[in-house]
Amino acid sequence: MSVTDPAIIARQARLSTLAKAPAARLCALFAAYAPDLPAHDVLRAPEIGTVMLRGRAGAVGAPFNLGEMTVTRCAVRLSSGVVGHGHVQGRDKAAALTAALIDALCEDGRGAAIEVAILTPLRAEAEALKQARATRAAATKVEFFTMVRGDNA
Repeated sequence: MSVTDPAIIARQARLSTLAKAPAARLCALFAAYAPDLPAHDVLRAPEIGTVMLRGRAGAVGAPFNLGEMTVTRCAVRLSSGVVGHGHVQGRDKAAALTAALIDALCEDGRGAAIEVAILTPLRAEAEALKQARATRAAATKVEFFTMVRGDNA
């Protein structure tokens, strides 16, 4: 089943960005955006758990369990009644609460401002890190080739 609703796709992308962001950077950007926390109720206090990571050999083979990763999740409700969810890698409860608040604020109509202040910088930093990692990996690439001798071809 594929999701085609733009609002759902945007929320998935937002939650993915928040989940992968470095905790300290996420909290710093949010503190700069909203120095005072918005009025909210904690529906699910930040809790630490694990999720199973799955992989595929060569990205196309049969799926297999790669291992577990520690995550922290949280859910909040703003005074307007909008609910936000946050999942982050690792054991940082403040980052999970921050991610949930960002999700709730985006769902409450402040998505454009948060996109500019928080999400765009996080995505740019993640892309720069990905490019740097690819550059380092490319520097170690070894080219193998085969030469055919004689009429064995």
